[in-house]
Amino acid sequence: MFKLAPALIAIVLASTTASYALAANEQSNRNKLPEIGSAGFSVLSIEKERQIGSEMMRQIRASQPILHDPVLTEYINDLGNRLVRHAKDVNYSFEFFVIKNQELNAFAFFGGHIAIHSGLITTANTESELASVVAHEISHVTQRHLARRLEEQNRAQPLTMAGLVSGVLLTLINPSVGMAALNTTIAASQQAGINYTRGNEKEADRVGIELLANSGFNPQGAPDFFSIMAEKYRYTSKPPAMLLTHPLPESRISDARVRAQNYFPRPLAPSLQFELAKARISARYEGNAQDNIQHYQQQIDKQRYAIKAAAQYGLALALYENKEYQRAITQLESLFHNDKKNLFYADALTDAYIAVKAYSKAIDMLAELNLLMPNNQVVTLNYANALTEAKQYSEAEMLLQDYLTLNPQNFIANDLLTTVYRKQNKLALMHATKAEVYALLGAYPKAIDELQTGYNYAQDNRLLKKRMQGRILQLQAQQARLKRL
Repeated sequence: MFKLAPALIAIVLASTTASYALAANEQSNRNKLPEIGSAGFSVLSIEKERQIGSEMMRQIRASQPILHDPVLTEYINDLGNRLVRHAKDVNYSFEFFVIKNQELNAFAFFGGHIAIHSGLITTANTESELASVVAHEISHVTQRHLARRLEEQNRAQPLTMAGLVSGVLLTLINPSVGMAALNTTIAASQQAGINYTRGNEKEADRVGIELLANSGFNPQGAPDFFSIMAEKYRYTSKPPAMLLTHPLPESRISDARVRAQNYFPRPLAPSLQFELAKARISARYEGNAQDNIQHYQQQIDKQRYAIKAAAQYGLALALYENKEYQRAITQLESLFHNDKKNLFYADALTDAYIAVKAYSKAIDMLAELNLLMPNNQVVTLNYANALTEAKQYSEAEMLLQDYLTLNPQNFIANDLLTTVYRKQNKLALMHATKAEVYALLGAYPKAIDELQTGYNYAQDNRLLKKRMQGRILQLQAQQARLKRL
């Protein structure tokens, strides 16, 4: 796919090992949080971290099955930001995203980007368990473990950075493959790296549990989730990805239990949003539609659910996936009637209405929600999609243009606006917006080609031509900065 410049990869790969290496028992004061001061700043500035993180995010968009699902994106960012609000030393605007992968894994990288595999969400029993994983990854970022690891590497053995190039980014995304590549390149400095990153993992556990408690979640969520993972994979020969990058010795579980006991336990009622997110992933992105129908129907019949509405939502999505649209609509309309601001229901109901060409119902519902929640990504993207399907292209165009003024890097909005322009035969604008899609994937040459093609369609529109020329210069400058990182 599209690749980062070698210089950037060298920086990224040398530093990302920090968050994802061995964790083991250390005879240190378990309750004392470290004073890290300005560690990492001498090697990598905050601004450079942001630039590297932005380019890494572009590569991940191009190479990984990110769930560009506005409802799940909204949920995981709401959860993550509830934690970030209580974190210390926050230097970034965090971005959380979900990768479609049933393996248990999560990872953080430069600039406050945090990926959560969909399998983590469906495996967690409670929202506090999921939040414990997110809090751990936030702590890797706020403690600047990536920059600190780069500083340590530079101090101990600078020449080994070149040897790390081929393996660490791969390890970040696909540990079972990447670890094998790493084993042949870091033998000389392996012990120093292990000793350093053991401390990182323990520090992220300590800071993460404190963050979990301060954010209103149950601090027992961390040891509870550790126990689930340990039990699930106790007898398997192939551990999940997360255990390759975040090993789970018994000492780590016991340490988490002791630390969680320092805070008041906070048993919480099941979270509807969490249960809906789990149901959405299971019914829409996993398994067979007919099997899912049977699964959720049994949950409802036997009352084996955390929240009944979430089981009904899962059933409705499974019915939709099985093309039983009218049954899905009946179920979703009932749910939405009782909770008219719930965007999980509105999103699914929009899809079902569009499937039966009931465009006016979808548009009326979303127009009302848009008044209540202007520029909300779930409402805006569904509203624009419904308008596009109803061939109301001008209205969809205006809605998306307004949204992109505030959220220029929203992948779905740019992609949808490209479609709207194409249907209107606005070829210059279509190519210009398609260029933004390519730019979000880090495909700068293709983005520039699109703008140059669009320029030829702009005819006498001098303002649009100037805008395109200016954007070409911006992308060329971005390419040049990338080479200098």
